[in-house]
Amino acid sequence: MNRQMRRLQAKEEARAKKQQQPTKRKERTGVVQFLQEVRAELRKVTWPSREELATYTIVVFAVSTALTFYIAGLDYVFNSSILSVLRNLG
Repeated sequence: MNRQMRRLQAKEEARAKKQQQPTKRKERTGVVQFLQEVRAELRKVTWPSREELATYTIVVFAVSTALTFYIAGLDYVFNSSILSVLRNLG
């Protein structure tokens, strides 16, 4: 048996041992502790200012509107082309 096969066999045996070992379940935290941790994490967040929020909102609406018109235009073009092909076949 060559070195590569021995390494492969050792890896497979290690995986088999891991799968056989029962995994310990983590204890669940209580609701109060969870909410305290959520509050602590939310304090770390850098919140946007009112001006930034207004700018981001306008950008989202503008991009959404542009994409809506773009997709509607593609739909119209494909619909028209498929209908013209079907009319020519019939």
